[in-house]
Amino acid sequence: MTTESLDRAGEIIAVAQALDAAGLMPNKSGNVSCRDDGRFLITPAALPYRDLTAETIVAVPTHGEPASEGRRPSSEWRMHAAIYRARPDVGAIVHTHSPQATALSCAGLGLPPFHYMIALAGGEVRCMPYATFGTAELAWSAVAGLVDRRATLLANHGVIAVGPSLRVAQAVALEIENLASQYLALRAAGLEPKLLAPDELRRVLEKFADYGRLG
Repeated sequence: MTTESLDRAGEIIAVAQALDAAGLMPNKSGNVSCRDDGRFLITPAALPYRDLTAETIVAVPTHGEPASEGRRPSSEWRMHAAIYRARPDVGAIVHTHSPQATALSCAGLGLPPFHYMIALAGGEVRCMPYATFGTAELAWSAVAGLVDRRATLLANHGVIAVGPSLRVAQAVALEIENLASQYLALRAAGLEPKLLAPDELRRVLEKFADYGRLG
């Protein structure tokens, strides 16, 4: 790897380990990637996040198949590749199985605009239909869920969060889990959340328009 690629691999490791420590990627679940000069770097399959090193991060072509030799990339590499092909604005992807958001996805529910921080994801977070993990069908579903959004839920599976950088994608993933916790608490209490009016949501989205500069 070049020096730049090694730096990106180090950032992937830092984000994956931070999300693991926060409980958003239990039992080796989820994956993290970022673009790297016409390809992308992604966490490997079946390796605990605490054991990651730069040498274990796998390079995968954005168009094409992973190398047949060496360490295997995450089983969700197709999903990452499809998102990068569809979204030139996306520089990094975080996929988690965070408990609250995943629970919501298992009910087939997304996140409505009940709190202004939903703007971090671009608006209402859709829950896309179930597809088997690691398949092209799941990849297409994720791409559809992310149209005009930085996050989507995958039914009976978990969360996809994207951004121009790993820092932003990580922040989106953390906020989706926070919002899911609040939304589930409201539903558990039998309360109906008051949704932001469309005009207010548009105002908030405008205020969040340059959030990517933080990345």
